[in-house]
Amino acid sequence: MLRYEYELGRAADVLVRDLFRLQREETFVVTADTESDIRVVNATARAAFAVGAKPMVIWTASPLGVGKAADPMLPVDSLAGALIGADVWVEFNNQWLLYSTPYEIALQKNNRLRHLCLVGMTVDMMIRCIGRVDFEALTRFQQAFVTKLRAAAHIRVTTPGGTDVSFNHVADRPIRCRLGQAYRPGSEMLGGQISVAPDFGSIQGTIVFDGSLVPPVGLLEGPIRLDVDQGVIKQVEGGKQAKVFKKWLREFNDPQMFKLAHISYGFNPGAKLTGNILEDERVWGATEWGIGNVGPSLLPPDGISAPSHCDGICLNSSVWLDGKAVTKEGEVVDEDLFPMAEELMR
Repeated sequence: MLRYEYELGRAADVLVRDLFRLQREETFVVTADTESDIRVVNATARAAFAVGAKPMVIWTASPLGVGKAADPMLPVDSLAGALIGADVWVEFNNQWLLYSTPYEIALQKNNRLRHLCLVGMTVDMMIRCIGRVDFEALTRFQQAFVTKLRAAAHIRVTTPGGTDVSFNHVADRPIRCRLGQAYRPGSEMLGGQISVAPDFGSIQGTIVFDGSLVPPVGLLEGPIRLDVDQGVIKQVEGGKQAKVFKKWLREFNDPQMFKLAHISYGFNPGAKLTGNILEDERVWGATEWGIGNVGPSLLPPDGISAPSHCDGICLNSSVWLDGKAVTKEGEVVDEDLFPMAEELMR
């Protein structure tokens, strides 16, 4: 018996039936690369076939980069063509297609496409972050958090690791409440994350990544400190991995790669720090900063294009909305949100 075989089957059923609400006769495309978990791919395709949909699995070689940096190693036209003809697309690629040219073409030309980004999904993560999550309780908690976030004008985030950064909220910008529900057209992410593009010019202070940074380094051996002025990274400090990161940014020769793209708040009760950024940025009480490309879902209508995108994790975050603490060192302390958080963490 394969490890977690029954639990994986249940998680695949939750994904297909509850999160996608997949229907009979729909074309269901699964994309994966040679670093993807074949058990996750096959379990999901099997669950899709069981509801009467038409699964199509596309395997590609693993690119040496993500986003548009993956384009040179992708069959761009063929991949985009398959996605243009699909009803539903789940992305299990380890080197993600999110923000790549096939992704952009598919979202532009296929207005019925339902996309869910589950990059690097493993059996263990699928069970913890999908199969064992109470998505109704998660929805209630995240929507309540978004209500508070939307009402705030000024936000400060601190961590025991040294982060101390402040910024202003832009009232009319979208707040992406990532519930993992992909039953409407558009691009969605794994549940347990809330993302927003702040007023970039107002971002001031210090950001210390102490969880992971993907790409280019993965799990961090030591902290990487960013000094930020008006949303632009002015200084990168730390050990060997900080040097790798700084070199990676410079090699794009694009000023947008030194600019912050979004902040995200992590609230998936099953997530843990593994080096897989999809999961890491949903670790309960963590904040995550995106750098580089800004997607149109966060900054309509077109976003801000850049050659690539990376995400860094700040663990055990304290979040202050207009001077009032909502979380302290990763734990929910707001009186309205606390009982909802308790329900989720049982």
